[in-house]
Formats: sequence, structure tokens, C-alpha cells
Amino acid sequence: MFSGMPDDVIQTALMPGQLLARGVSRHLRAHDFVSVEELVPTSGLRVDVMALGPKGEVWIVECKSSRADFQSDHKWQGYLEWCDRFFWAVDNDFPTELLPDDTGLILADGYDAQIIRMGAEAKLAPARRKVMVQKFARHAAVRAQAARDPGYLPEW
Repeated sequence: MFSGMPDDVIQTALMPGQLLARGVSRHLRAHDFVSVEELVPTSGLRVDVMALGPKGEVWIVECKSSRADFQSDHKWQGYLEWCDRFFWAVDNDFPTELLPDDTGLILADGYDAQIIRMGAEAKLAPARRKVMVQKFARHAAVRAQAARDPGYLPEW
């Protein structure tokens, strides 16, 4: 969609959480993970970033741009049953002491990120993993089709 646009033009078009998601996705790609944004694992939940690893690992990353953004999130614990590892992505100014110690921590900006703390591993059951991989594939395919055909409206 932004093909050929310089990063500084793209950056001004993105919201703070979207910038964090972009940096996280770039960093995870360097670790052989692919990712999608705004995936719905189940009704009522929408994760900021879902990443799929080379061995089928499913990671969820919630991007928080401020203290208020974090404190208003009352659904994050519902994400835990849909991933092998859960992370928060925040910028350098975020008060990280607010974040639960047993969750992962990623420091990010619009260009890159760094994993500071790995989230506790809670392996998905095989049936749940299959569902999540299928959701990931369908979500990615719909996004790819929408990028190729801007008049296309996804049905979700």
C-alpha cells in the first residue's frame, strides 16, 4: 500500500500503536517469524500483532503507547489461551514497572525492536494451534488480496 513511500512519510500516517507494531514485526522477521496485525482469535478479542515462528510457534504482542492505553486494556489476559508466548511492546518512555513480570517485554519504535524479556511459555494444544495457524493464514491471505485489489472488502 505504501510502496515507494519513504519511511518518514509512512510514519506520520501511522498511530503510535501501529508504529510499535511495525517495529515489532520488522524485528520478529529478523528471527524468522512472520506476523499479521489486528487478528481476531475469537469474538470480542483483537490482538495487535500475531507472529508465527518457523516451528509453528504462536506469539501474541500487545502494543501499548501510553500508561492510559495499558490501564484501559481489560482484555489482555484473554489473549493468553491463544498463544505460546505473550508480549507487551512499548517504547523507551513507557513505565515498564506496570507490566506483569511473567509476560514478555519488547522495546520498540517505528523502525525496530528488541526483546527484553521472553514471555512465559504455555504451549498451545494441537487443536488450538491448528485453529490459530488457519486464522493466521486466512487473515494474511485476505490482507494480501486487499493490497492487490483496493476495491475488495473483506468479510470479517
